[in-house]
Amino acid sequence: MAKITFITRENETITTEAAAGTIMELGVRQGVRGIDGDCGGVCSCATCHVHVAPEYMAIVGPPGDIESDMLELNDNVTEYSRLGCQVQITEDLDGLVLHVAR
Repeated sequence: MAKITFITRENETITTEAAAGTIMELGVRQGVRGIDGDCGGVCSCATCHVHVAPEYMAIVGPPGDIESDMLELNDNVTEYSRLGCQVQITEDLDGLVLHVAR
């Protein structure tokens, strides 16, 4: 089980727990504002864009090619950007902090 914290655009902190699935699925299930998952998790809409806390980037890893292409279309991309639909939840992510991107 991994404890994952979302910080919304309004600075609301939502701490959740999950053992499997994706960050996008968890955010949608928990009603995190700004995590919409409009494409259903197929990496084609960027409505699950999050900024990973820097100390977790090595664990989460960099985006793949398709994800990078999708992120290039977004104005709020940083070196810590990931699409939640592409990040699988594992126990290694325990304590992860994510900021919902604008």
